[in-house]
Amino acid sequence: MTEMSRLNLVMEWLTVAFVALLLASQVHSDEVPYEHMLSQLQACPKECHCPPSFPNAVYCDNKGLKRIPVIPPYTWYLYLQNNLIDVLSTDALRNATQLRWINLNRNKITSEGLEVDALKAMSNLVHLYMEDNLLSSIPSPLPVKLEQLRLSRNRISKIPVGVFSGMDHLTLLDLQSNKLQDDAVTEVSLKGLNNLIQINLAKNQLNSMPLGLPPTTTQIFLDGNNIEKIPVEYFKGLPKVASLRLNRNKLANGGIPKNVFNLSSILDLQLSHNQLTEVPVISSGLEHLHLDHNKIKSVNSSDICPSGALDDYLDENSPRLRYLRLDGNEIKPPIPRDLMMCFRLLRAIVI
Repeated sequence: MTEMSRLNLVMEWLTVAFVALLLASQVHSDEVPYEHMLSQLQACPKECHCPPSFPNAVYCDNKGLKRIPVIPPYTWYLYLQNNLIDVLSTDALRNATQLRWINLNRNKITSEGLEVDALKAMSNLVHLYMEDNLLSSIPSPLPVKLEQLRLSRNRISKIPVGVFSGMDHLTLLDLQSNKLQDDAVTEVSLKGLNNLIQINLAKNQLNSMPLGLPPTTTQIFLDGNNIEKIPVEYFKGLPKVASLRLNRNKLANGGIPKNVFNLSSILDLQLSHNQLTEVPVISSGLEHLHLDHNKIKSVNSSDICPSGALDDYLDENSPRLRYLRLDGNEIKPPIPRDLMMCFRLLRAIVI
C-alpha cells in the first residue's frame, strides 16, 4: 500500500469517526436518523432556532410572532411562549404529528382563535402549556395521550361536558387563576379523568368544595377561593389524598367537621389565612401542618395531639408531624412542653 493510499485510508477513517461522534453528540435519549435530522434543520422556520445539538426541538419563543410558522415534521418539543399569537391554526401544525410538548404560554389565544381539531391532530402530545392566554373554555377536543394540561391564568369559566372523555393518561390538570364557579366543576364535567393525580383550582370563584374529583387524586390545591365549609364525608371517595391546600378561604370552626381531616393518607395540610379559632383534629400520619394567620389563641396537646400518642412513646405509629406553622395567630410563647412530648419528630415550629 502506497503512502498516499495509507493517508487516504486514515482520512476516511477519521471522517467516519468524526461524523459518528458528531451524530452521537446530537442524539439524546432517542436516536434521530441522519436524514430526519437534516430534513428537520433544512425546514426550520426562519423566525425560529433549531439547534443541531437538539434536533427535535424548535425554539420560536420571544420573537414577537403573531402567527405560528409552519413547523418541521420531526419536531418533538415546540417553544412558542412570549409571543403575540392569537390563533392556533391547524395548517401550521399539520406536519408536526410527532409533537410531544408544546409551550404556548403568554400569548393572546382565545377560545374563538382555537381552530377545530388543531390540538386533536397532535396525536402524540403529552404536555400542553397554554398559561396566560385569553381562553374562556377548556380546549376541545384534546389529544388523547395528554398527561399534563396547564391552563392557569386564563379566563376559563366553563368545562365542556365530555371534554375529558377518554383522557385516561391525564395526571395533572392546572386551572389556577381562572373564573370557575361551583356549577362548572362537577362530577359530569370532570368525568373521564380516571388517572388524575394533581388538580389545581386555586384562585377561582368556588364557594364549595369541588365535586366529582376522581378517587386517584393525590394533590388538591384550592387556595384563594371562597370556601366556607367541608361536607362531613367529602374525602370518603378520595382515599389517596396526600396534600390538601385550602389557604386563603373562609373556613371557620363550624365549617370543619370534627374528623374530616383525620385521614390516614394525608401528609400535608395547609389552612393558612382562614378564620379558625381552634386547631382541627389531625391524623397521626400528618407531617406538615400550616395554620398561620388564623384566629387561634392557644394550642394544647389535648386539642392537637392524636388520641393515645402520649401513651405510645416508642410506637412506630406515633405522630409523624415534622413541621408546624402557627404564626399570625393570637398564640403567645412559650410552646407547651407536652406539645413537644407529643410530636417528638417535630423539626420546625413557627409561632
